[in-house]
Amino acid sequence: MIEEQTIERLKRHLELENPEALVNDLNSMHSADVAEIFERITPEEREEYFKYLDPEKAADLLEEVIPQIQVELLGTIGEEKAAEIVSKMPYDLMADFLGDLTDEEVNSYLNKLPQRVSSQIRELMTYPEDTAGGIMTTEYFSVSEDMSVEETFKYVRSKSDSNSNIDFYYIYVVDKLNHLLGVLSLRTLISSQLDMKVGNIMETDVFKVHTLDDQEYVADNLIKYGYLALPVVDNYNRLKGIVTWDDAHYISEEETTEEIYASSGISTDVIPEDEILTGKLFLAVRARAPWLLITLVGAFGAVNVADYFDNILAQLPVIAIFIPLLIGLGGNIGTQSVTLMVRGLSTGQITLNVALYQVLRELQVGLLIGLAFGFLVMLVTWGWKNNIALGSVVGVAMAANMTIATLLGAALPFILKRFNIDPAVASGPFIATTIDIVGLAVYFILVSIFFGYLT
Repeated sequence: MIEEQTIERLKRHLELENPEALVNDLNSMHSADVAEIFERITPEEREEYFKYLDPEKAADLLEEVIPQIQVELLGTIGEEKAAEIVSKMPYDLMADFLGDLTDEEVNSYLNKLPQRVSSQIRELMTYPEDTAGGIMTTEYFSVSEDMSVEETFKYVRSKSDSNSNIDFYYIYVVDKLNHLLGVLSLRTLISSQLDMKVGNIMETDVFKVHTLDDQEYVADNLIKYGYLALPVVDNYNRLKGIVTWDDAHYISEEETTEEIYASSGISTDVIPEDEILTGKLFLAVRARAPWLLITLVGAFGAVNVADYFDNILAQLPVIAIFIPLLIGLGGNIGTQSVTLMVRGLSTGQITLNVALYQVLRELQVGLLIGLAFGFLVMLVTWGWKNNIALGSVVGVAMAANMTIATLLGAALPFILKRFNIDPAVASGPFIATTIDIVGLAVYFILVSIFFGYLT
């Protein structure tokens, strides 16, 4: 792979003590490629290579790597150089990075930054991290309504120097107290006459969010309406910052990852998701053990069901070989239903108002699949064991288990949602244990009813 070749080349430069080649190679690569390399090499190698990056490239790299590596890298260099690198990061990312440090370290970094910058960073750090204020950037273009198009062009050019982190998505129009009045798109600005006032060409019907709005709400609306950025205002309609499309992409990806982890019984409340694979072992165990314990309790419930029918098992041992088949397929189709409902609730595609319709629809799906698989299992068991009664019982049990599992899998997320319990977190473990118990009970009851035909 190209990454492996690049890593080997960098190692050769280091072994041959060729700093010029290291500087050229590292600083000519895209920051995303450098981040991939840094994630695959040892901490000692990261520390060595990081010294050869210029401040701009180092800042770009820190935007790409996980917080754990950010702290690790900046901890290996002097505070003066670290502050210089941090100052070149976008303000929102800078606030995220500093949020992982101690108060003493935060003050040490901020005291080395210009007062204007440090005050904005401190303000960003006051907002909860999962809100619009916590993810917004305070770097944006704003003009007054009495400025002309020509003056606006000059202003934008003056601010768009090489040291600016401002992304040119929209230009916001504000009054002297920074109240949001309207917005200008680049297309509108370019197509307008130079002597026109921006107050006459701005769009006044502005979709905006508030500093304490949930980040998922912000991201969903950015994606829904196809905006490149959304303005963030306080309770007095004062413009505080903007949330950009890349923030929405990151949040969407983060939420999807959290849902995947949650559906597997892995809690991201104990340990950040980006540290589950690389963080402390004790925290990784804490993130995974609680729901496994619930599954263990449920498994004992299934064991008790089997123990209750131990006399039937003793008299007809052949029925035991079909238990993994019944539980496995029941669990799989139930998990499919859970996944569909949880994802639909998360994205807003389905709501509690249509719960009954969705559950009945899934029940029909489960019944059709169950009947098809039950008939197939009946034929295979009949041919295998040359016993049509056994094949019929296993086939009916299969159809019943898959239908019931689908019903439970579809209904449980709605029930949990109704009681304000996160369906993504609780559905997986509950559905697995419930289906095991119900599936075994149905199977053994059917065997008990038709026991005389099986012997």
